[in-house]
Amino acid sequence: MSGHSKWKNIMHKKGAADARRGKIFSKLIKELSVAVKTGGGPDPDANPRLRAAVQNARAQNMPKDTVERAIKKAAGVGGEDFQEIAYEAFGPNGVAFFIDCATDNRVRTIGNIRSYFNKYGGNMGKDGCLQFLFLRKGIFTIENLEMEEDQFTLEMIDAGAEDVQNEDGIVTVTTAMDDFGSVQKKLQDLNITPQESGLQRICTETKKLDEEAFMKFMKLLEVLEDDDDVQKVYHNVEFDEELLNKMG
Repeated sequence: MSGHSKWKNIMHKKGAADARRGKIFSKLIKELSVAVKTGGGPDPDANPRLRAAVQNARAQNMPKDTVERAIKKAAGVGGEDFQEIAYEAFGPNGVAFFIDCATDNRVRTIGNIRSYFNKYGGNMGKDGCLQFLFLRKGIFTIENLEMEEDQFTLEMIDAGAEDVQNEDGIVTVTTAMDDFGSVQKKLQDLNITPQESGLQRICTETKKLDEEAFMKFMKLLEVLEDDDDVQKVYHNVEFDEELLNKMG
């Protein structure tokens, strides 16, 4: 995860952050919409997925009225109907990809995804072929934790957390899918707002790439993340700080 954050920082240094801001907001609005329709309605207090989506939007400085409009639109009749769909694929050098999408046109989405892998020397996999490699978990990311760390860890474990890690001041709480809501509620009771939270796919086994293969992988990753229908991209590549620095 830290390596992926490094890549985002590099893109920011290249001046790409402003250009990507609109895409980030678009993905957040889609998640708000899907959360309303599939997670339990327009009330964040009764819908853990929507509550997480709202927190993530606020962490990205999305205006409050934009968030409220997106929720209202999703709850109304005739709003955009985004479908969730996931694709499993293999990139160059056998890199495994799990791609979560939210789309109003499945034909367009699969056509685009397939074209990216064809261009960069990969191929689509069968549904379920990578389920064993990517476990579905709840993840909460917290910066600048003010609570004493040992006490915080005990509170999280009591609420159902599987793991609590602190790396360079960034605390990551991992939960089983079924315990996501209870941990989220505990954080709310403790008056702690995560910088990011939600269900993610955690890779159980990573692989290293040489420089040439890593550069090809990064090009494919960037194209995938830039697609408007793609919400999240997961992979099994172990990030190499030295290679990332070369890209900077």
